[in-house]
Amino acid sequence: MNEQRLQVIQQCAQGALAGRLTFPEIVGQLAQIGVERYHADYSRQEITYYFPDGDSVAVTTPHPMHEAATQFSASDVADAVRQSQRNEHTYSDFIQKTMSAGCVGYFVQITGRRVIYFSRSGESHVEHFPQAPTTT
Repeated sequence: MNEQRLQVIQQCAQGALAGRLTFPEIVGQLAQIGVERYHADYSRQEITYYFPDGDSVAVTTPHPMHEAATQFSASDVADAVRQSQRNEHTYSDFIQKTMSAGCVGYFVQITGRRVIYFSRSGESHVEHFPQAPTTT
């Protein structure tokens, strides 16, 4: 792992936890260094970042632990995503809300422009990246 890539990844992870960076900012920075996808694992409190050449790195992302609900609610996950898009809560709040909705982690597919949230039993909810606003 090249040092510059690792530094950007660590800054993105820390920026999310501290509320300094938004999801679009993080995705933009990660795309610039070649990250094609990443996996946030709530149980292990880490995010693993993957590159097209097979390289990967896991970064610890400590957050308050919450028990994931046993029932998965895709609509509650979607509500938490919309709140994030409106900057209505922190990343830690987002984690708590999605865990309360039965989510145990998610995959961000930067090249595929989508996020897949999943439960303990494999249920999932897919969110496509919002389209950039057009100017007229």
